[in-house]
Amino acid sequence: MALLLKEGPITATDLSSKLGLSAAGIRRHLDILVEEGLAEILHRRPEGRGRPAKYFRLTDSGRAQFGHAYDLLASDALNALREAGGSEAVKTFARARMERIVAGIETDNVSPEDVAKALDEAGYAATVNNAGTGVQICQHHCPVAHVAAEHPELCEAEQEVISSLLGQHVQPLATIADGHGICTTNIPINVITRGASHDPGTKADD
Repeated sequence: MALLLKEGPITATDLSSKLGLSAAGIRRHLDILVEEGLAEILHRRPEGRGRPAKYFRLTDSGRAQFGHAYDLLASDALNALREAGGSEAVKTFARARMERIVAGIETDNVSPEDVAKALDEAGYAATVNNAGTGVQICQHHCPVAHVAAEHPELCEAEQEVISSLLGQHVQPLATIADGHGICTTNIPINVITRGASHDPGTKADD
């Protein structure tokens, strides 16, 4: 796969020569990579006459096996932002990011389920659970956990936006960025009991 990444498209014969293995053995490995969607076949006709030759190269899924540095890039960008504008600049960015995630929520009578749905669609695998006198939004995955561990403004902005949407205080109980398995936000439900109006001049029915 490393040779396919560096030198593809390449034939099985060229791969066998570079690796010192039989072409038949190389083809068996290539067939498996193709079946798993990690490599694909290109047909190229050689110069002059002859049948088109099979060339192999990695697919996007195959290249993804070598990893990405998106977390490092994001962390570097936020570090640069912090150096240029301080913590407030990072907070402004974090809040704008979170507001984009929840932008599709109707602002009238927002429920925890509405917030969880928006988070779920953004890759947070969010659910809502009953908990005592309130409910909890649980995020079973955090796409930015590694970056948030270095830049807590991301988690802070998330809580602020959720609180603003729901129009009440929310309490973060745990975060994946801090090493917990789930991000948990507790939302207390305030039940207001209003007594019925009573006219002292009226008698209650027997």
